[in-house]
This record gives sequence, C-alpha cells and structure tokens, in this order.
Amino acid sequence: MHTSDSSELSVWFKACALASIPLLISCDIVAHQPAPSPGFKPVATLQEIMTDIIDPNIDFVWNSVSSVSTASGTEERQPQSDEDWLALRQHALAVAEAANLLLIEDRPIAANASATSSGGAELNPPQIQALIAAHHDQFSQRAQGLRSAAQGLLTAIAAKNVEALENAGGVVEQACEQCHSQFWYPGDSRPK
Repeated sequence: MHTSDSSELSVWFKACALASIPLLISCDIVAHQPAPSPGFKPVATLQEIMTDIIDPNIDFVWNSVSSVSTASGTEERQPQSDEDWLALRQHALAVAEAANLLLIEDRPIAANASATSSGGAELNPPQIQALIAAHHDQFSQRAQGLRSAAQGLLTAIAAKNVEALENAGGVVEQACEQCHSQFWYPGDSRPK
C-alpha cells in the first residue's frame, strides 16, 4: 500500500467516524426517552369522584367502629370476622385508588349547571377550577396526602387493629378537610 493510499484511507475513516457521531447520539437519545404515557381521559367529574366513590367508601370505613345508643344501652360496633375486615379493605382500597383519579389532569370539577355548594360556603365550579389551576402542585400534594392516609387504613386493616383503624380514619378526615378548606370552601369561618 502506498503512503498516499493509507493517508486517504485514514482520512476516509476519520470522516466516517465523525459523520456517525450525530447518528449515534440520536440513537442514544431515542433509547433514553421515556415511553409516552397512556392517554388518560376523565369520565367522572371531581365532584362525582367525591360523592360517588370517596364519600360512600370512607363513610363505610368510618362507621365500622362506632358506639350506638339504643333503648337497651350503648352498643359498641367494630369489625369482628374476616369477612368484616375484607369488606373494610375493599372500601379503603377504593378510597386510596380514588385519590389517584383526582390526579388525572383536565378533569372537570362538576357537570354543567351543577351546584357544588350544599351549605352556601362552597365556591362554584369555575372558582374551584381556577384555584386548582393556580395551585396545581398543592392540589396534587393534597390528593397524594389522601392516598397516603388511605394507605394507613389499609395497614391498620391488614393488622386487624381497631385502634389503628380509628387513628387512620382521623388522618383521612384531616386530609379531606385540608383539601376542601383550601379548594372547595376557602375562607369559610363557620364552626366545623
């Protein structure tokens, strides 16, 4: 091989190597891009998630431990059987998963012409939507707080611990109230 041939070959290899760098970089970028997220499309409004999923399920959990006054005295109610605990778990799990539904973006607050006020202190849907949009990170934190609180219910239920269940129920109530007082009825000065 002639010296000029080897220098031409060397130049050609260098040119090919330099030309392939952008291609290699673009392959690496494509390989490390996250997969597109599934297109979540809300079906229920935020209000429907509250009234149709969260409220009935958390009420079942909260009412599972109670003292009821009857004509014959006070009756203490709490889960006893495996079936009682399983039913509680199903309701607590629905609350925990419903908190995830609150995180799906572009969910309407309420159906058109629906009222969000039951006692006069609540904002109307456009006002609630504006507050959530202005403080979306805080709204997300509140929803995650509800999910975490509901996971506390699941832990207490798995342990079949009535006292822990009552305590976790209080944490859920606090998580709900913190979100509602910030986004649903801020500035409400009525006694709670």
